[in-house]
Amino acid sequence: MKKIIWGMPTLIELNDIEENISLCTSLGLDFIELNMNMPEYQPDKIELDRLIYLKDKYNIFYTIHLPEEFDIANFNKYVREAYEKIFKDTVELAAGLNCPVINMHMNSGVYFTLPSRRIHLYSKYFNEYIDRIKGFGAYAQSLLEDGDIRLCIEITGIYDMDYIRKAVELLLDYDRIYLTWDIGHDRSSGYRDMKFIMDNIDKLKHMHFHDALDKKDHLPLFEGDIDICEKIDIAKKCDCLSVIETKTVEGLRASVDSLLKKGLLG
Repeated sequence: MKKIIWGMPTLIELNDIEENISLCTSLGLDFIELNMNMPEYQPDKIELDRLIYLKDKYNIFYTIHLPEEFDIANFNKYVREAYEKIFKDTVELAAGLNCPVINMHMNSGVYFTLPSRRIHLYSKYFNEYIDRIKGFGAYAQSLLEDGDIRLCIEITGIYDMDYIRKAVELLLDYDRIYLTWDIGHDRSSGYRDMKFIMDNIDKLKHMHFHDALDKKDHLPLFEGDIDICEKIDIAKKCDCLSVIETKTVEGLRASVDSLLKKGLLG
């Protein structure tokens, strides 16, 4: 069984990338997931040479998390083209940094709330939605097929939605597109994603680790009721890069301490 490779997210409490890297190395972690929601990690703002220098100096690597609002199927042509440009810029950035993974969320889209139910527009206009998904899949594959970067689609507790499930099944047909399992969001959603993950386990290559309870998410590891050891075994078997996705320095330290005490880190 392979050794698990652990990383951390960019933390809002820290002031710059070097503070994040310093914490990463002090905790014995291997990589940092750059969060493109933050202004300093926009493709037109990022200091590529500095990131390469710091990566080499501290002997770590990066993955990239696309903006959470990233929407590859937006009905507006110009909005969709803007997201395609963001994706292209991100692939170029990832190539420059030798990032193995770009992580993205599926966007469930806008919904209308009626007195008795909620109607999601992507479900109502399913055929048009799926056409947009197919277009993005081909576009992403064309940008990724000659390199070593994987696009990993994060499972975020919405895979009981038929249109989301069908869209991701189509995207997974491409050989550069894989899955990210966020075990905390899965737990807090009532394990809505579990069956989809198990049905597509051969495509699982990235994981986000945080503990959870019914109404609490992003807890330090072993402070919720997720079977963390079971999920670590899956990460090892699937050769997943694994982010300890607690949102605070304190939570990250507590998670690493627990992993060390249980002999699960290193």
